[in-house]
Amino acid sequence: MTVRIGLIGAGGMGRAHVDRITNELSGGKIVAVADINLEGAKAVAEPLGAKAYGTGAELIADPEVDAVLIATFGKVHAPDVITAVEAGKYVLCEKPLATTGEDCLRILEAEQKAGKQLVTVGFMRRFDKGYNEMRDLLNSGDLGYATLVHNRHRNPTVPEGYTTRNMIDDTAIHEIDTCRYLLGEEITSVRVDTPRATSHRFEHLQDPLVLVAKTESGVLIDDEVNVNIQFGYSIECELVMEAGTARLSDQEHSIVRDSSGEHHAICRSHVDRFHDAFNAEFQQWIRAVARDEHAGSTSWDGYAATVVVDAAIESLENGGKEVKIEMIDKPAFYA
Repeated sequence: MTVRIGLIGAGGMGRAHVDRITNELSGGKIVAVADINLEGAKAVAEPLGAKAYGTGAELIADPEVDAVLIATFGKVHAPDVITAVEAGKYVLCEKPLATTGEDCLRILEAEQKAGKQLVTVGFMRRFDKGYNEMRDLLNSGDLGYATLVHNRHRNPTVPEGYTTRNMIDDTAIHEIDTCRYLLGEEITSVRVDTPRATSHRFEHLQDPLVLVAKTESGVLIDDEVNVNIQFGYSIECELVMEAGTARLSDQEHSIVRDSSGEHHAICRSHVDRFHDAFNAEFQQWIRAVARDEHAGSTSWDGYAATVVVDAAIESLENGGKEVKIEMIDKPAFYA
């Protein structure tokens, strides 16, 4: 069957997903687009022969929409996710699932009431080859257990509307989820340190930040978030185990050696760096929806990452104090 997908959010991320579903993947078709800017929705929908709506609720109510893709700002995710769940429709919601733990709990409650896992959160790094090779090596036990994880999340620049909070809830949330995925355990505490600020930032922005966290077994995680590094988009991760380490390799396929030295291209954005991971994530979701099955990360994963974000923001606002993570017990529904 062809999965008829409704897109909520006709911005850059939404348009990138339309392109991959239309031109690169199989089994899915965009049949409706919703955006608060109706003209923007029409601009995306009309070339596809799709319908355009001014609200997510209207799109979700369309009986010709089988599944919903949410690519709006994080702070407005929760109402559309809950409406889709109540309509019994599968959802792929870009991260974050919601911007507060309380909103995530509302989503968990709605999904459990529906009696079926319907929500997948867009943590695309779970589909990256490098991260999965590291995870497989750790799980093999060949190099012992994990002791440390070093992360670097570097952007060339960010728009003026990007905030210090976004460095945590929109950027570091990727490393938060990735470390949960790599290590297979929850994060129990976090603090945020504020190094000397770069001169390349907007004045309202504290950049860079360093998140330091611990897990249930005592693994120490650090994450440098540095969003005006100028030279490119660089994602680094090193997993330290008892008898060896594993780190992400350079993602480009060729190295040039010339009079200026040895060098290779550097990605400029997450769209380039994680293109293959996005495609794998979306293809898995489309195939699962066609089988009436859930696939990928769950609402619990979205909640678990968001409560760490909440604690990190509390730490940032209180001079970098260590904050303990407070979570509900994991419902058997998500076991």
